[in-house]
Amino acid sequence: MRHGKRQGKLGRDSAHRLALLRNMVTALLEHERIETTDAKAWEVRRVADRMITLGKRGDLHARRRALAVIRDRAVTSKLFDELAERYAERPGGYTRVLKTRVRVGDAAPMAIVELVDRDGAAPVTE
Repeated sequence: MRHGKRQGKLGRDSAHRLALLRNMVTALLEHERIETTDAKAWEVRRVADRMITLGKRGDLHARRRALAVIRDRAVTSKLFDELAERYAERPGGYTRVLKTRVRVGDAAPMAIVELVDRDGAAPVTE
């Protein structure tokens, strides 16, 4: 049985994977849009949504838990001030993954991870 095996390994050991996700979540919250491979995009989305939920809570324990993941204090301040206000009424689903292209070098499927309701957001097509 594969209970508790939700997270993808991404071809890395646990310390490298943790560092990768921490850096990518920090970049996503700072720039509000990043391009990465499809597999990494879905893993980053999970962590980023949790960080925004912590920002909405806004207490000291939530801030310390967010600082354990986010690499930059300025980005943490942005999360708890600006992003928490933006998503205060939204009950979840703060990020969007858009598949874009196939990378030339290794044919990896690429995707854009972005925050929904951001300034200059791409229009949602159905």
